[in-house]
Amino acid sequence: MIEFSVRKPMERLLCPRSVAIVGASPAPSSFGASVLRNLQDAGFAGELHLINPGHSVIQGLPCWPSIDAMPEGVDCAVLAIPRASVLASLAACGRRGVGGVIVFSAGFAESGAEGRDEQQEISAIARTYNMIVEGPNCLGMVNFVHGIPLTFVLTPPTRHKGTQGIGIVSQSGAMAAVVSVALRHKDVGVSYSISTGNEAVSHVEDFVDYLIQDPHTKVILMIVEKFRRPKEFLLLAAEARQRGKFIVLLHPGRSSAARASAETHTGALAGDYAVMRTLVSHAGVIVVDLLEELLDVSELLLLSKQLPSGGAAVFTESGAFKAITLDLCESIGLSLPLLSEATASALRSALPEFVPPSNPLDLTAQGLVDPDLYRRCVPPILADDRYGSLVLAIILTDEATSELKFPPILGALKALNPAKPVIFAGLDEGAQVSPKHISELRSLGVPFFPSPERAFRALARVTAFTTTEQSRQHIDEEVSSHRADIADLPPGVLPEYRSKLILDVLGIPVPKGSLATSVDEALAIASQIGFPVALKVQSAHLSHKSDAGGVVLGLLDADSLAAAWVRTQAHFAANCPALILDGMLIEAMAPRGLEFIVGVRNDPEWGPVILVGAGGVVAEALNDVRLLPPGLSEEAIIDEIYQLKSAALLRGFRGSKPCDVQSVALIVQRLESFVLTHPKVREIDLNPVIVCPRGQGAMALDALIVVE
Repeated sequence: MIEFSVRKPMERLLCPRSVAIVGASPAPSSFGASVLRNLQDAGFAGELHLINPGHSVIQGLPCWPSIDAMPEGVDCAVLAIPRASVLASLAACGRRGVGGVIVFSAGFAESGAEGRDEQQEISAIARTYNMIVEGPNCLGMVNFVHGIPLTFVLTPPTRHKGTQGIGIVSQSGAMAAVVSVALRHKDVGVSYSISTGNEAVSHVEDFVDYLIQDPHTKVILMIVEKFRRPKEFLLLAAEARQRGKFIVLLHPGRSSAARASAETHTGALAGDYAVMRTLVSHAGVIVVDLLEELLDVSELLLLSKQLPSGGAAVFTESGAFKAITLDLCESIGLSLPLLSEATASALRSALPEFVPPSNPLDLTAQGLVDPDLYRRCVPPILADDRYGSLVLAIILTDEATSELKFPPILGALKALNPAKPVIFAGLDEGAQVSPKHISELRSLGVPFFPSPERAFRALARVTAFTTTEQSRQHIDEEVSSHRADIADLPPGVLPEYRSKLILDVLGIPVPKGSLATSVDEALAIASQIGFPVALKVQSAHLSHKSDAGGVVLGLLDADSLAAAWVRTQAHFAANCPALILDGMLIEAMAPRGLEFIVGVRNDPEWGPVILVGAGGVVAEALNDVRLLPPGLSEEAIIDEIYQLKSAALLRGFRGSKPCDVQSVALIVQRLESFVLTHPKVREIDLNPVIVCPRGQGAMALDALIVVE
């Protein structure tokens, strides 16, 4: 073996010193010819081996008749061949000591049972020979740092010249190419563009791991339909933030139609989008909804010297757009703080008398006659701690106007060299702007956006991320001291009475009561706890008791309880004869309060996530809920609860007293601790939880626990 074989397989794939093109061809439209052309145009200086049994020479280069005939130890082989030849070629690469293989061919796991079997064989061959495989069903990769394009998409011979750039990792090859072209068009540096395809061997997590260590990558831009090792990705996301790097994610799958298409596109069954978004966001990933946002947020993160935080200031040249800005920023959650008296006073000194200081600030057309205006107005904003960023929404009109406005703005930015992010946004998209001005802006760390709306949306995303980063809490190592008292949990659905026994041990308040298997037992329990009482049918096969007529409330005395018992027994015997009842739970009536829902879902792929929201019978209808990651502090949980649409009711509404939200936060923490120490618990549902006035606590009126 030659010395290259001692390098790690991932390094040999992404930064190869020798490349084999299996399926090289003189036909200009073939994949093999496209890969060769890309390498030649990029001036690839490493060893290049062409494989095709039908040719001895292609474009003046010698051609090997087979993989077995080529030299040993080639770093990376590109399989530009039909699907039918992939398995044999992959095994041959393994025998020759190839480190990494790129498989273009489609028709594997995304196409049915036979394809899935063949894809599993790809994985088995790779393990046998310790090879890394990108694909199948991918477009390959481009290493822009070293000028190595291993893709059949024709790629201009551009190389990343900056110190750090954006690394692209996409399961979709087409989208990897799209964002790569868009970023290059914006003259924003790209370090790597990697399409992972069906991920038979290497997954997005493997490439993210590489880019986190890569000194040429600052931002990792991702388009992912399915994380195959989600818990590992959460750890990688946390590591990225520790290293000062950023991950921006576009993850289709919010709609049922998108989840269905993912299966046919990449052979991946999409997971629960809401769970994914909650947990990756908490791990430090910025999740976006649109392709434009993906590009814009990545550019803003790459160019900013420091992250924007707090509020934004806006300079514009139109009174009407000032009002439009106020509306838009309110809707997207971008704060535009009012000017302090000190900042307003400083701006008055810089502005002509007819321009009142404000935020947004309408500079009118004064910049055309007073070019020094920009240099005078920017410093007061940058000096104010309430503003973490400044957006220049400038009217450009035409090339002549642009030439008048850009020099003084660029001059001001050069002279001031602001650390806070400054963003330039052309107010009239399509106006002629010299590329040299845009390039100069970016060299100063100032992103250029073709419209203010795009700038505001990107800034809102990053500012929200910064705010979350500042308040992020690590998982609390303290768990409930009650957990050791809970016996081994039998698998299945635990009915309410059994679930409440666990809640009681955890210190979560539940109504006084017990299970009765006869009317005499029911009367004895009611006598002990006191009337009025509630009667609730108990069965592991009856989750929605009230819908089935299994709940009777407000029983005032022994006669009404006995009558309710007989009536309920008869009802289920007639309507649900096959249902086996454990008995009936007799409980004291609960105090009045606001109905809430608190639940935990222990997702098999992502881990635990907590749900809080408006509860009772309207929980599903209103869907006013928040998903919380584990490990939040009590204060952070309360902050999340107050972001519910119904938060006004919790704070006290029309004379009602504020609710005891702190007690809800305590329930959340105790449930979380229980699930973290009992991983076989798949789901906990407390609905409703009655939240009493402040200082009077909260109580779980119904409970359901599901154990694997």
